[in-house]
Amino acid sequence: MKKTAKQKRPAGMLSGLLGRLMVVGLIAVGLLAGTLPAWAQEKTVRGTVVGSGGTPVAGASVNVKGASGGTMTNSDGQFTIRASKGDVLVISNVGFTTKEVTVGDADNITITLDARAEEFSEVVVVGYGTQRKEAVTGSVVSVSGDKMREIPSPNISQALQGRVAGMEMSQTSTRPGATMQIRIRGTRSLTADNNPLIVLDGIPYVGSLADINPNDIKSIEVLKDASATAIYGSRGANGVILVTTDKGSRNGKARVKYSGYVGAQTVFAKYPMMNGPEFAKLRAARGQYTNGPDESDDVNTDWQDLFYKTGMVTDQNVSLSGGSELSSYNFGLGYYQNQGVVPTQQYTRYSLRGSLDQQIGKLFRFGFTSYNNYNLTEGNQVGLYNILSMSPLASPYNEDGSLKRIIRMASDDQFVFTRDVVEQLTRDGQWLDETRGFASYNAVYGEVKAPFLEGLKYRVNLGLDYVQLNGGAYTGQGIGNTNPNTEATASIDSRTTYHWTLEHLLTFDRTFGGKHTINAVALYSAEQSKYNRSNMSAQDIPADQFQFYNLGRANGNITVDPNNQDYQLWGLMSWMGRVMYAFDNRYMISATIRSDGSSRLAPGHKWHTYPAVSVGWNIGNEAFMDNVTFINNLKIRAGFGQTSNQAIAPYATLGVLSTRPYNFGPTGYATGLYVTRIPNPSLGWEFSKTWNFGVDFSLLKNRLSGTIEYYITRTEDVLLGLGLPPTSGVDLINSNVGTTENKGFELALNGVIIDDRDGWRWEAGVNFYINRNKLVSLASGLTRDEGNWWFVGHNINAIYDYKRIGIWQSSKDSMDNYMNILEPAGKVGMIKVLYTGGYNEDGTPKRAIGPDDRQVIDVDPDFQGGFNTVVSYKGFDLGIVGFFRSGGILFSTIHGSSGYLNMLTGRRNNLKVDYWTPENPNAKYPSPAAPISSDNPRYGTTLSYFDGSFLKIRTITLGYDFNRSVIKNNNVRMRMYFTVQNPFVLFSPFHKESGLDPETNSYGNENVASPGSISGNQDLLRRLLTVGYNTPATRNYILGVNLSF
Repeated sequence: MKKTAKQKRPAGMLSGLLGRLMVVGLIAVGLLAGTLPAWAQEKTVRGTVVGSGGTPVAGASVNVKGASGGTMTNSDGQFTIRASKGDVLVISNVGFTTKEVTVGDADNITITLDARAEEFSEVVVVGYGTQRKEAVTGSVVSVSGDKMREIPSPNISQALQGRVAGMEMSQTSTRPGATMQIRIRGTRSLTADNNPLIVLDGIPYVGSLADINPNDIKSIEVLKDASATAIYGSRGANGVILVTTDKGSRNGKARVKYSGYVGAQTVFAKYPMMNGPEFAKLRAARGQYTNGPDESDDVNTDWQDLFYKTGMVTDQNVSLSGGSELSSYNFGLGYYQNQGVVPTQQYTRYSLRGSLDQQIGKLFRFGFTSYNNYNLTEGNQVGLYNILSMSPLASPYNEDGSLKRIIRMASDDQFVFTRDVVEQLTRDGQWLDETRGFASYNAVYGEVKAPFLEGLKYRVNLGLDYVQLNGGAYTGQGIGNTNPNTEATASIDSRTTYHWTLEHLLTFDRTFGGKHTINAVALYSAEQSKYNRSNMSAQDIPADQFQFYNLGRANGNITVDPNNQDYQLWGLMSWMGRVMYAFDNRYMISATIRSDGSSRLAPGHKWHTYPAVSVGWNIGNEAFMDNVTFINNLKIRAGFGQTSNQAIAPYATLGVLSTRPYNFGPTGYATGLYVTRIPNPSLGWEFSKTWNFGVDFSLLKNRLSGTIEYYITRTEDVLLGLGLPPTSGVDLINSNVGTTENKGFELALNGVIIDDRDGWRWEAGVNFYINRNKLVSLASGLTRDEGNWWFVGHNINAIYDYKRIGIWQSSKDSMDNYMNILEPAGKVGMIKVLYTGGYNEDGTPKRAIGPDDRQVIDVDPDFQGGFNTVVSYKGFDLGIVGFFRSGGILFSTIHGSSGYLNMLTGRRNNLKVDYWTPENPNAKYPSPAAPISSDNPRYGTTLSYFDGSFLKIRTITLGYDFNRSVIKNNNVRMRMYFTVQNPFVLFSPFHKESGLDPETNSYGNENVASPGSISGNQDLLRRLLTVGYNTPATRNYILGVNLSF
């Protein structure tokens, strides 16, 4: 595709003044003469060119049809041109459909260009500026707000799932209002933060993604490689997500937009617990427990049916946007509420947003954005274990039909929690858990253009943020306990964050000679954050009316646990410079250097400077490609950069003193101090070096476009708490030890399969990525750290456990495979695990199976990705969005020892599983009569591991655009849609067996009865994502409408 060179900009202030005088003169002559022929009245036409979202389009060509010459829009999308009434203006720009506009009586016009579908996000945000996609040399993916909102979601993390190659979104909770864990190109650090930096409207974001209303988003850019993220320095090592909110458009009429939906929420699948007859049969097979006082073999109670309810979800948003020739504005209100399927669980959010951009004269510009929200989270004290473990042989009702308070089972008594009980306790104020959050994120900026040098600007940004969370919990006397006289308890938790950022920017952006484009940025920034947490709990609250509002009135202990108090103050100072150069839109180079100083690190190690460079070649713009008609665009690029990670606790370089009470007799008490961590004055930065190679292309008249990338990231001087010998008297010291590596391949394709054939259009997109994560080295040449499950050559998040290879099926099996040696106290029907020891000359094993037989099990998938497709016909559209993963390990704590739902003893209800009996020797699960360890089958943890493959349809949406036939007014737009979320799952061994959603929903130490069955290391458990008994996954049915006028 042949490209035309950019043309020079029109004359400056003097020509503009002369143009105005000429117009005044023509008007005066017209008034004096009475009339002038319309075709002879040449005048100055001013205008602004914007995209469909109201964004100014810079560099657009504006010409009078049939005439020579013309002009181009400036950085604000504005232009000035001489034309007569009736002339036709031709406006064109790369990535947009060319538009023709007839000059009328108006002297100031706004022209909206429609983006080509195959190049929707042609101009992308790259941090401290924008670039045409064609000129980007780093790894940057842009997702428009409209595309993101194809999935009705409470927050942007859920909306982005499966949209970006290399960005893995994992559920850590399925409760209302929960966000997701985000990893861009794998996990790099062992103990420091692995979350990407979020930048909201140019200011680093310190809040929760749940605070951002997806309806306010204009676009999201994901910066993945070091050449793109280096401008954010020490905060960019894990990738950067740039969130840009809608700010209105200049010369735009005031428009009101409304978007809203309401829907029902149902349980995706109940947990597969045994019914009454199945549970009675299990007890008989075990032979250990008999029915308790409230149990009977002729009872069959489904406790989940008595517990879950149909939830509701609603989202309502209204905004006002517009602008004048010199300003733009956007103000909006939002309301979102999700009432979950677990009784009393709900999340409510109110959001208020405003933005203003004002030009003063030709040189000055200022503005602000303010994003505020209040949210309320309720009911998180309600768990599922009580319901799932309740015996189905017990009825919740007394003979008179009233509910029992407790159920007496074979070995346990449990409080009766049904839907009605939980809701009544909450209404009565006897069982509460509430967290109220308020957040305000504000940015003010001012900008001035240099009158003496075109393209030179100075800008100052000031970000001021405030976040507060206040939580309170109350459990009344006897609630949830078999003893009705158990003391009432309450707790409060308060967390406050103050954050400010100040940035000074000097930018230069100009094209010389139509071929040489230079964009340069110089930055100085300072940032500071202060965080404070206070927590208190109390026992024996005298009355329900106090709840958690006055713990000082408690009759029992009031506890202020020092481990639940926190204070942090940290700062970051930075200098940055970046230069981007492009020649004739063919050859591009970008170079960045940044120096950061962090208060978190030790003196002498606070500052570090790191570089990044990337290059690109638009082969498609070369003359020798003119005759290669099937290739429309082809660009290759490569980049190298270094970033770092200082995301450790602010006082990690210092030692830690912990307190311990001492008793010196009946009345002699004192608090002593002891060292638990010694200081490390040489603690420094954690470095990541990244190479990235990419190819961007579009083919077949832009019907098919895509990106292919390969990267390798090596992270060195990994921050780690290094264990010390017991003789030191200290547990650990924070050190820079170890190396990790992530390397991978990414492919993203978008295509138009059918393009307006008899009214039909079919678009589709798919992304696919592979990431190979491994630990390269540990401290002092060690190859394994069993206490943390870290092993050189394996995934950072690997599992260390026995490898289950089946069941000891029969007496013949046990004799042929030396069960008497491998499992001296074993029994047919128990779990068989892999033996890794040696053998004697006669072929018999040398020893019994023991801890040395544990294996390192890598959990990462072989590959994963996402897809979306839309088929439209005469106003109707049908869209499907999904994602998939192949291989890897799914960790189900409900099936293993930690969940206490698969004990196979009959003590409490059990998962419905295929267990071994003499008549069923080929079963997957062990015999109920097999040996147990701590209430669970021996090696029961191995039952947690499943093939992690699945394909999940996120949404199916059917919509109708009323402007195609019903509404003829172009100023009014309306679309209605019906969406089903999480309709089904395919190709999942876990789902096939259990019926459950294969997405993770918990950390390893959450939603389990005994996390110690996995490991006693809490930091290790927080790394693991599992399927536990969190709030059940849901299927939603949503009806929505989008309206603007």
